[in-house]
Amino acid sequence: MRPDEVKDLLMRVAAGELSADKAFSLLAYSPVENLGFAQLDLHRELRQGVPEAIYAEGKTVDEVVTIAERLLDKTTGPVIATRVPRETAAALDSAFPTAQVHDRARVVVLRAAHGSLGRAAVVAAGTSDQPVAEEAAVTGEALGVEIERIVDVGVAGVHRLLNVQDVLAEAKVVIVVAGMEGALASLVGGLVAAPVVAVPTSVGYGASFEGLAALLAMLNSCAAGITVTNIDNGFGAGVFAAKVLGAMKR
Repeated sequence: MRPDEVKDLLMRVAAGELSADKAFSLLAYSPVENLGFAQLDLHRELRQGVPEAIYAEGKTVDEVVTIAERLLDKTTGPVIATRVPRETAAALDSAFPTAQVHDRARVVVLRAAHGSLGRAAVVAAGTSDQPVAEEAAVTGEALGVEIERIVDVGVAGVHRLLNVQDVLAEAKVVIVVAGMEGALASLVGGLVAAPVVAVPTSVGYGASFEGLAALLAMLNSCAAGITVTNIDNGFGAGVFAAKVLGAMKR
C-alpha cells in the first residue's frame, strides 16, 4: 500500500466514510506481491520512504523488467535497478521511455525523487575507482541528493585533495571511494566536519586482496566517526547519504 493510499484511508476514517474495523482489515493485509520468482516488499516505501531497489545481477531480463513494471505501478517513490548487465539495461531502456541508463555505474534509474535532500560530495581516489563512485553518485541523485563529484584525488598526490577543501566543506555528507591501501578515507575524515562514509573498492594489485586491504584500513581509520560499507558497495553509500540528509531535514 502506497503512502498516499494510507493517508486517503485515514482521511476516510476521520470523515466517517469508513469504519475503523474496515480500515484495520485493509491495513492488516500483508503488502507482498508474489511474482513466483520474487516476493515484492510493497510495504517498504511506507516503512522507509523509498521502495526496494532491484539488484539485477543474476536475474533474467524478463524478471528484472517484470519487477520494474510492478514497482512503478504499485509505488510512488524512486525505482532503481543496480548491477545491471548491458542486455538488461537495453531492455529496460526500451520498455520504459523515462529510464535513465548509467553505463559506468551499471545503474538504471526508472523513477527519480522530486526535490532535494541536500548536498553530498562523492570523492574518488583514482579514475579506476570511478565505476563504484558513479554507482554511489547516481544512487544518491535518484534518491534526491545533490551530488558534487570529485575525481582522482588519491593520497599519492595529496595536494589534489587540498585544492578542493572548499567543495568538501560545503557538503553535508561525504562519500569516499578508494582502493589500493584505502588511506583517502582517513585523510578526508580528518579534514571535514560532515559524516563520512567510506567505500573500499577491489581496485589494486595482488596484496590488496580484491579490496580487503582497503576495507581493513578504513575500518581501522584513526579519523573518528567514519562509517564503512562493503567492498564495491557504492549503492549502499548512496542510500546512506540520502538517509542522513533526510534525517537532517526532519
